[in-house]
Amino acid sequence: MPRPPFIDWEPTEELQKKALEALEIARETGRIKKGINEATKSIERGIARLVLVAEDVDPSEIIMYLPGLCDDRKTPYIFVPSKKDLGAAAGISRPTAAAAIVVEGKAKDLVADIVEKIAALRA
Repeated sequence: MPRPPFIDWEPTEELQKKALEALEIARETGRIKKGINEATKSIERGIARLVLVAEDVDPSEIIMYLPGLCDDRKTPYIFVPSKKDLGAAAGISRPTAAAAIVVEGKAKDLVADIVEKIAALRA
């Protein structure tokens, strides 16, 4: 599946894996929001620390507003290759298009490192 045209920067594969790992750790020791609606609410409320969005969402129109919303709210976000992997990292058996880390828990340092690297890639 080709990359959606609204993705304007390319995260490294290593950074994507770290983001999924941070989501798993935050799920166990902190708090996360799963799904497009919950992720959107956490961004709008200013409580999202990191937003993960799946690239393989079809139709892509249902997630194309998320990068702009994240930029408006100064919330870091990263695209991950698969909604199946995103769902697994979020601890659900279904694929999910988006997830947000709200409370980092033990993933605090990992999330800070990811946010720093995202900022460097987008500069």
